[in-house]
Amino acid sequence: MKQNQWMSLLGLANRARKVISGEELSIKEVRSNKAKLVLLSADASQNTQKKVTDKCKSYNIPCKIVENRFLLGQAIGKEARVVVAVLDEGFAKKLMTLLD
Repeated sequence: MKQNQWMSLLGLANRARKVISGEELSIKEVRSNKAKLVLLSADASQNTQKKVTDKCKSYNIPCKIVENRFLLGQAIGKEARVVVAVLDEGFAKKLMTLLD
């Protein structure tokens, strides 16, 4: 049940244009401090995981791991996605409570 909740919320955030997907774009949003939460798929490459988690740590942006890239992509109605950044404080807070 919980999985559906965060996925529909992420879908909603996406429709509200408050979501950026893709590693490079997400890191750019982290650097500019626009990202409020980063979602990383558990099956991302070691390299990507390290890059994204390090970047989030240095900019103090929460990073949550989700099961896999297909769920992440499906939630925002796209192909498999490894990294997704949420740009809205409200959506980010709610997603964090659902993903804890």
